[in-house]
Amino acid sequence: MYKLTILTVGKAKEPWLQIGLEEYTMRLKGAIEIHWRLAKDEKTLAEWLSEEPYFIALDPKGKLLDSVAFSAFFFRELEHRGCRLTLAIGGAEGFSPEVKSKASHLISFSPLTFTHQITRLILLEQLYRALEIRRGSPYHK
Repeated sequence: MYKLTILTVGKAKEPWLQIGLEEYTMRLKGAIEIHWRLAKDEKTLAEWLSEEPYFIALDPKGKLLDSVAFSAFFFRELEHRGCRLTLAIGGAEGFSPEVKSKASHLISFSPLTFTHQITRLILLEQLYRALEIRRGSPYHK
């Protein structure tokens, strides 16, 4: 089983968001184990990331990947990292230049800016989509 740690700020306060996160977490169950670390603020998140030897940061200015490319990238990185990976979602101000320079990769899901809460849901859906692409299921079509 793959193990994924997601570091971000804040909590999922909105009930609709929590329902969406739970839905995709359930869909990923058995294939990808998700561990969330929710920082109180961006400073704490930056401190946590300074201790990570390898992490991928989601950033609107990162490399833009479509779903097929993201699937290939994600599973290649998992396999190179012993089936464990850390992803980071920045807060309202995004990541500092220092955090960005330490990230192993900067990737983007869109040139649009999303809240860190919406990004959580988009990330989980894209992880599920990546899994289904890898499996060859019709979900992606």
